[in-house]
Amino acid sequence: RCVCYGLGRFGRCPAARYQLAFLLLLLDELRVPPGRCALFDPAFSAREAAALRALGLCLLPENEEGKHGVDGAATLFYMVHCGKALYNNLLWSNWSPAALSKLVIIGNSFRGIEERLLSRILERDYSYIAKVLKGVEEVALPSHPRYLDTFNDTSVHWFPLDKLQELSPEVWDCVEEPMYQDCEDLEIIRKGE
Repeated sequence: RCVCYGLGRFGRCPAARYQLAFLLLLLDELRVPPGRCALFDPAFSAREAAALRALGLCLLPENEEGKHGVDGAATLFYMVHCGKALYNNLLWSNWSPAALSKLVIIGNSFRGIEERLLSRILERDYSYIAKVLKGVEEVALPSHPRYLDTFNDTSVHWFPLDKLQELSPEVWDCVEEPMYQDCEDLEIIRKGE
């Protein structure tokens, strides 16, 4: 399965078109049928939604705010240039070694997030990203001069079960839903906004 968040207005934006093209090539390479790929972006126009359906892709009916569970199935999350809260929510909704080991994320580098944020802000606002840093493997996508703005800071992330099981048991105890009250740069569109 595949879930894509935050693709953007590909009818207007060349970078979003390249990201869509890469997604389609990736689905083909991984032999994921288009009907097993669900997308959501509140910015999609009616014409863009129709184009995605014509490609055989599914549109999620509502804004999940990134809170999509893997439900025991291997799932690729394609989230290029999404906000940190979306990644944090995704981790929270799959917060167990069994679930996390079933997901792969193509999106913003977690190491880059760690480098750019003060550790107290990372731990306060994006605690699930902070807690999983020692349990994730990450490989950056190779850069290409033509697509620097399209895939910059993009990595493939996966969560090996053995690495997750090495994390301290206390890591898995806190399962409070992220709220983001004190977050100054919240990059997520909430339900109803």
